[in-house]
Amino acid sequence: MPMFNPSHPGEVLREYMGDDLTVSALAVHLGVTRANLSMILNGRAGISAAMSLKLDDAFATSEGFWLRLQTNYDLAQARRLKKQKIRPVRTIRSQTKSRTRAAA
Repeated sequence: MPMFNPSHPGEVLREYMGDDLTVSALAVHLGVTRANLSMILNGRAGISAAMSLKLDDAFATSEGFWLRLQTNYDLAQARRLKKQKIRPVRTIRSQTKSRTRAAA
């Protein structure tokens, strides 16, 4: 079941950092710019696959943990913005199934 309003991964990352780890220190540790890390922490940028792997190593989380957080967040945002109902595409496969059922 999808979460209705998951936190941005930057909020979760801030919790993992605790009070002792600074943005600058973590940026140096990860080999990224402070500006890039700050954008993630403030919810203005998402976590890429490469950043996810770095964070997985740095915080000993399971591989893809941070990327899954980002995906869940992105999907929740898209669900809220979804306006137009999209009908299923009729493919050759679905047309063949319909004919098979009609013939039976």
